[in-house]
Amino acid sequence: MRLLATIVLAASLAACGFQLRGPAELPFQTIYVPPGTSLSAELKRNLVKLSKTQVVDDPAKADAVLGFTRDVRDKVILSFNTQGRVQEYQLRYRIEFRVTDPKGKVFMPTSEILLTRDLTYNDAQVLSEESEEALLYRDMQSDMVQQLLRRMAASSKTAVAPPQ
Repeated sequence: MRLLATIVLAASLAACGFQLRGPAELPFQTIYVPPGTSLSAELKRNLVKLSKTQVVDDPAKADAVLGFTRDVRDKVILSFNTQGRVQEYQLRYRIEFRVTDPKGKVFMPTSEILLTRDLTYNDAQVLSEESEEALLYRDMQSDMVQQLLRRMAASSKTAVAPPQ
């Protein structure tokens, strides 16, 4: 009976079309990622490790040029306790980016990714709250890189002229 149940389960999983997400296949052979931020460094590491696209140091030698127009981290108060002290924060991480060729033709127009996480706050544990906040921002950055890679993988290889 168990063998039959195992076979039926395996057959149903095989028939549903489920498969693990593989590496990001970007429509560019080479890409330029601007240096200077931790997001850029993690994106470069992921591009080298997870895709066939090469990261170049000169935008003139790249098929695609990634540009960040906004990279903002915010902390917003969500709620107060009965004493009027902060009880909960919302962490927000927002980037705006676009992908062009070296001459300015647009592969992806300016797009935005916004991630949020809620953080409960306790005045008695300030040091642990700060480390939890830093950990949440690192986690959000990793999620941001993955979303950015998926969006670039879904973009078109044909560039359109920039608006005049």
